[in-house]
Amino acid sequence: MSLIASDNMLAIIGLGKTGMACARYLASQGKSFFAIEENSTAASVTQFAVEFPDKRLITGPIDFNDLNAANRLIVSPGVSLDKPALVEAKQAGLEIGCDIDLFAENTDVPIIAITGSNAKSTVTSLVGEMANNAGIKVGVGGNIGTPALELLMQAANYELFVLELSSFQLERMRPLNALVATVLNISPDHMDRYEGLTQYHAAKHRIYMGCKAAVFNRSDALTTPLLPDAVKRYSFGLDSPDFKAFGLVKIDGNEYLAEEFKELMPLADVSLLGRHNAENVLAALAIGKAANIPMPAMLSTLKSFKGLPHRCEWIADVNGVKYINDSKGTNIGATVAAIGGFAKDGEENIVLIAGGVGKGADFAILAKQIKSVKKAILIGEDGPKIQAALVSVGVPCVDAATLEEAVDLAKAEAENNDVVLFSPACASFDMFQGYAHRGECFAQIVRQIIGGEK
Repeated sequence: MSLIASDNMLAIIGLGKTGMACARYLASQGKSFFAIEENSTAASVTQFAVEFPDKRLITGPIDFNDLNAANRLIVSPGVSLDKPALVEAKQAGLEIGCDIDLFAENTDVPIIAITGSNAKSTVTSLVGEMANNAGIKVGVGGNIGTPALELLMQAANYELFVLELSSFQLERMRPLNALVATVLNISPDHMDRYEGLTQYHAAKHRIYMGCKAAVFNRSDALTTPLLPDAVKRYSFGLDSPDFKAFGLVKIDGNEYLAEEFKELMPLADVSLLGRHNAENVLAALAIGKAANIPMPAMLSTLKSFKGLPHRCEWIADVNGVKYINDSKGTNIGATVAAIGGFAKDGEENIVLIAGGVGKGADFAILAKQIKSVKKAILIGEDGPKIQAALVSVGVPCVDAATLEEAVDLAKAEAENNDVVLFSPACASFDMFQGYAHRGECFAQIVRQIIGGEK
């Protein structure tokens, strides 16, 4: 039985973390809404019934007749817009948007918007810390941590929002008109949801719509925005910077972070591990500059910010071997960056543990950029696909049935000054509850296996 259309009725499609945040926000504003969740056994179905007993909840396949009862559809990131009912709704002229639309409509606080195939969580968190250390009342969330609409409900008198945004949010979002917007990097990801890199690239670049300032990666042409000349532009990269740019310069054999032609601080003073994090730091500085965050506070933050759990996170040093947890490396680009971050020129010093759900990725791309890996230990659903790609370029590979076995094999292979890098290049849901659960398991296994070894 379908609903009867009424004025100003909203439909929330998908009751994951974002969908539930939408429901709570709309309820707090006294709005009329109902929800649709395809998975009738999801825990959120029960939770919705408890929190909103007077709201209609429809479970099962999405039906256009139900959607047509709403004036506006708020589609959660986990729900593909290619579903037939949503395609029909678009053709019928129904308004389709996301939680970020609701967020932007209900705040006049400046927004820093950050996306990219990898590193967006690290850069978002780092920029948030920089603002906080500068005494700015900042709310950090979006695709990480606190959902955007929950930030609005905190009533914290924020002066700035720093939001990580996914391609799934961006593809259905109206112009955000951010104070600062950035695409950090682009590499193939979510190819099970997109027809190809062109469609994925287009989704990412929607973040620039209406922005006051844009930040892009000089070494990644796919991040370069096409915007009117009036929009300020700042760039970052590991080379020497020019005007309105951040990069690295070498002085007396030591590398320094630099803005334009001025050195800022020694790269050695940055707390984040891995060379790839130098690029993330420079991105954060460029974003902060565009948003007028004071430089002293930003540089001070770089000396103390240790990074995020499960993102190139140091776990242990044992017998000269570093064990690094990069479980948040859920795509090829993230894993390539992590490998590059710990690689030593001319050496094969990395034992890589990878595998999981590949999301339609082409692992030949990984194989072309996997220098410094002396051996790969592969797990999970798409481990065989990764192995086929790596063996073709001469990387020795071995299968492991479990993560415990993989860590044990890595321990046997690694020698003094090597790095055991757990960077799966895949999603986790074949074996784990999510990347965080996967990373926690890795850390626990490492500590158990190494035992009392020093």
